[in-house]
Amino acid sequence: MTSPIKIDIWSDIACPWCYIGKRHLEGGLAALGDDAPEVEIEYHSFELAPDTPVDFEGSEVDFLAKHKGLPESRVQQMLGHVAGVAAKAGLAYDYDVLQHTKTLKAHELLHFAKEHGLQLELSERLFRAYFTEGRHVGRIDELVELAAEVGLDADAAREALESERYSAAVQADIAQAGTYGIQGVPFFVFEGKYGVSGAQPVEVFSQVLTQVAGEHDGAVA
Repeated sequence: MTSPIKIDIWSDIACPWCYIGKRHLEGGLAALGDDAPEVEIEYHSFELAPDTPVDFEGSEVDFLAKHKGLPESRVQQMLGHVAGVAAKAGLAYDYDVLQHTKTLKAHELLHFAKEHGLQLELSERLFRAYFTEGRHVGRIDELVELAAEVGLDADAAREALESERYSAAVQADIAQAGTYGIQGVPFFVFEGKYGVSGAQPVEVFSQVLTQVAGEHDGAVA
């Protein structure tokens, strides 16, 4: 038995392309069928807009228009494009109900989940809660509910968030992104040496996985 291919992913729960990229990676693996390599995926923290307030007053259009300095009509066009790409990946983005917020606590919770072997499950749950359900992923009460839904202990999750026990781990991830030169997410690192930036098409992930798996098998043969 060969060891699984390690895939490190820098992402932000509030990043629409990160959820799309997640689906494209999954699609790339699925497209390989029986030839798909075994993988070990770990998510790493990245805050796209660290200055975002926990309770942002306004819509996603309001936030992006102010944050990026763009007219609302242009932002509407951008969101429509992203929603269209998401739909092709099987994701139903709902920007009308989305509650923009600071994602720091969500990242802390993902580190807590990693320690308990449920990081992948929580990552999927947080993305869905944010982009399709209009849940508020910046508030501790809401995050604890979502943690419990994937099988994490609610009381332990609350303690982890209130104590800020994982804040240093979040900052370490962000610092490591800086050393890699990562300026945007999603960013995928295969086996610690191959970087793939952005929500690349399914075919690109299949190609990268095939190449890395070939080198991986050769190295351990």
